[in-house]
Parts: sequence; structure tokens; C-alpha cells
Amino acid sequence: MISYAHEGNGVPVVCLHGWPGAASDYRALLPLLERDAQVVVPELLGFGASYRPSDVDRPATDFGHDAQAAAVIELMDHLGFDDAVLVGYDVGSTTAAHLARTRPERVRALVLGNAIHPGSAAASLDDDHRAEFWYQDFHQLALASRLVDGSAPAVRTYLEHFWSHWGHRAIASVTDELVEAYARPGAFTTSLNWYRSGSATLATALAMRGQEPPAPVAVPTTVLWGDQDPLFPPRLAEGLERAFTDLRGVHHLEDVGHFVPLEAANEVAAAVRALL
Repeated sequence: MISYAHEGNGVPVVCLHGWPGAASDYRALLPLLERDAQVVVPELLGFGASYRPSDVDRPATDFGHDAQAAAVIELMDHLGFDDAVLVGYDVGSTTAAHLARTRPERVRALVLGNAIHPGSAAASLDDDHRAEFWYQDFHQLALASRLVDGSAPAVRTYLEHFWSHWGHRAIASVTDELVEAYARPGAFTTSLNWYRSGSATLATALAMRGQEPPAPVAVPTTVLWGDQDPLFPPRLAEGLERAFTDLRGVHHLEDVGHFVPLEAANEVAAAVRALL
């Protein structure tokens, strides 16, 4: 079972991190919610304390959205949760939305950072925006592992690029703890399996070409969109109302970047409380 932290009492709230992140993405949110809810912050499959050296030999599909969603359900079952409010951004928002679409009876509500949906996925292929997703192509290459895996200096340099480019507020920065987690031999390579499994934005966009969009998510959903996120700029929020049919609000945060739970913890906490 995946590793997790568990604090507080009340309605279960499960917080799902992104890449290149970990459970520490929620370090600012946890103390704001633990008086109002049972807050559970797992490390997703292959990340942080959930990573095992044997993960390197497993197929990439063992770390895609189906597997991550199944791991979250297993954790909820272990904790005795019939359902939960799911909070997520990046990998976490994709996993949370996938769970809400496929297992809606287990999801009380969603609070999502800049959310991948059919509209935003399609926009990732636009000529004027495609270059922002270069890393998802790079992550398909064995070269990515050879250059970065197992080297703390290389991991720090690589992660700092994303945290400095995608983040906006000063709090969004790489920590020694995060570098240590990704620098263990095999850990960086295992984290790339999210992309190699076909679960990330570009793969989703390519798979949707010429296809009907997936069924919309019907559970109550609030989206907090960091408008300073260069990866998911404000225009990529267009179409959210078609992807989430019980949309309680889309809140554009003008001075927030990609790492919404860390950069806008107070706003995320307020959105969660409104759905408890």
C-alpha cells in the first residue's frame, strides 16, 4: 500500500500531489484543514516514501492513472472511508478526475488546481504552446534517466527548472527533502512512468484526436486556476463546464502559478471547507 500521512478528524479529504512533487506539496495546506477534516496526504505509486527499488523493473502502466486511482481506493478502503473529498493538481488532478469519472460513488467532491480536461489537453498541441510540453517528449527517452537518475546535483538542477519556471510565489521552490526523494537510484526513472504510461497531457491529447471526449465528471467540483502558470495559462480553462457538469466555481488566482496547493493554501482550504 502507498505511504501516507493522516491528520485530523471529520470528513475525509485526500490530497494528491503532482510531478515533480511529493506529499510535501501539501505542507502549507495540512495545518489549515486538520481541525475541519481528516486530511490524508499519500505519496502516489513510485513517488517519495511509496517508491521501492523493485519499481524500476515494473512496466510503466503500473504507474498510470488507472493504477494510481486503484492505489487511492485501496488506501481509502484501508482507512474505512466510504468516500472522500479529493484535492489535486497536476498528476493529482488527473488522478482525482479519473477516479470521479470511474468511481463517482467514492468521491464526495473535487477541488482541483489547473485541471487537465479535454479542452486543455487539446490546447497543449497548439503551435504556439506545444513547446511548453517538451519535457513530456523527453521523458519518453532512456536518455532522461541516463542524464538525471541517481545524481543529486542533476536531480536538483532538473527539478529547479520546473519549480522556478512553473511556480510564481517564492514558496514554490525545491527543497532538500524533495531532491533526496528523487535522487535515490531508480526513483527519478520510476517517476517518469506517469508519462510513459500514456496518462499525461500530450498522450491524452493525441489519444483524443478524432475521438469522442470522455464522459464528463458529475461530482461537485471547484477549480482554482493559477493564472501565472505558463504550462496551463488562463485560456486553457476554457471548456471546464463541459468536462465537469457540477462545476461549483472556477476561481482564477492572478498571482499564483502551477503549484496551487502550496502557493494558494488558504484559497484551497476555503474551497475544501465549502464542499465538506
